[in-house]
Amino acid sequence: MCCAGASTWTSPDRYCRSMAKAKKKVAPGDVASNRYAAHRFNLLERIECGVVLTGTEVKSLRAGSAQLKDGYATIAGGELWLRNVHIPPYGPASRENHEPERERKLLVHRREIERLRARVGERGLTLVPTRIYFAGPRAKVEIALARGKDAHDKRETLRRRDATREIERGLREAQRS
Repeated sequence: MCCAGASTWTSPDRYCRSMAKAKKKVAPGDVASNRYAAHRFNLLERIECGVVLTGTEVKSLRAGSAQLKDGYATIAGGELWLRNVHIPPYGPASRENHEPERERKLLVHRREIERLRARVGERGLTLVPTRIYFAGPRAKVEIALARGKDAHDKRETLRRRDATREIERGLREAQRS
């Protein structure tokens, strides 16, 4: 196995930067996306929220790093809060940095919060962040009202995805010949 652009042979277990897969983003302006959320939950409704950040958090997001995998949103005291989202410290800021997993306030209209509170009160519904992105100079978080999937539902989704992939592959091969 040879690294792209390298003239010498490297062993298959060695890491090669040029062959590493880049993380897939949902849209061009995305900082981070939670693709795992679609696997674990049925996403019923998506809401765009502003987010209150410190300066070092914004710089870290502009550098393109955040992790949403274990994140969730809660409603407390009539406000919407984003929890368990990891925004790594900004390197050049050193001591003036933020806490990576602090709670962050989400900015949504009061009537929207009340509507979400009623929906989340239903059995099995939760709020999960699906992506962080910039809309102009402002950082936005897209949260989704979601219902957890059973193991059976996850397997069914994978089966359906594999079937459509096979059909598309067959159509491409039929067009080539």
